[in-house]
Amino acid sequence: MGFFAWIIMGLLAGIVAKLLMPGKDPGGWIITILLGIAGAFVGGYIGSLLGFGGLTGFSLKSFLLAVGGAVILLFAYRLIKK
Repeated sequence: MGFFAWIIMGLLAGIVAKLLMPGKDPGGWIITILLGIAGAFVGGYIGSLLGFGGLTGFSLKSFLLAVGGAVILLFAYRLIKK
């Protein structure tokens, strides 16, 4: 995926992750985008380890992997924050 595609996918994945795990988190749109992009990397890595494959562009599988990774990162952040 191109640079802007990662940003758009990251924004969408970060928004969905924050909707799935509501609560007080710091940051606005920039943090949401970074959370989603990092979540895409984490989700792609975990997906490839489990045999689901990595991120392959804009597809439902890639989006779900990105959202799953972003949820994992958000959960880990909240554990560390406490």
